[in-house]
Amino acid sequence: MSSHSNNDSIQHLYEGDQSKLYSGVMAHHTDVNGPESKSQVKRIWKIFWVLLAITIVEVVMGMFFSHSMPKGLVNFFFLALTLLKAGYIVAVFMHLGDEFKGFIVTVLVPLVLFVWFIIAFLADGGFWLHMNDSSPARQTIEHVAK
Repeated sequence: MSSHSNNDSIQHLYEGDQSKLYSGVMAHHTDVNGPESKSQVKRIWKIFWVLLAITIVEVVMGMFFSHSMPKGLVNFFFLALTLLKAGYIVAVFMHLGDEFKGFIVTVLVPLVLFVWFIIAFLADGGFWLHMNDSSPARQTIEHVAK
């Protein structure tokens, strides 16, 4: 017997009229005051407070300590805190933290390589821009143009 005629399967909701999928038939939490919903709300509030604390640290550091610290150290702290927030958001809200390690590696390795790719091209572009501005041939052309 095929799955098309089996009413116990949810497959029939995915075929044809899909409005049933979004009308509450497939809702996971039907009881808002149930223990499962309350634990989810508690988890979301915990995540909110963690992200708020990291953001407050960033703002306070930017307002009060960024002028007295070396610029490289300030940049390192801001980058580290931003990556911490981004990782936490990806792990929790995008459910990457609940996945298998192999899938996490499959997602993160190309992401890291892409970020490295952008940084490498920006550095290379900055080098060529500086080399072009300091070129003796360019200075000779500018003298002739005046």
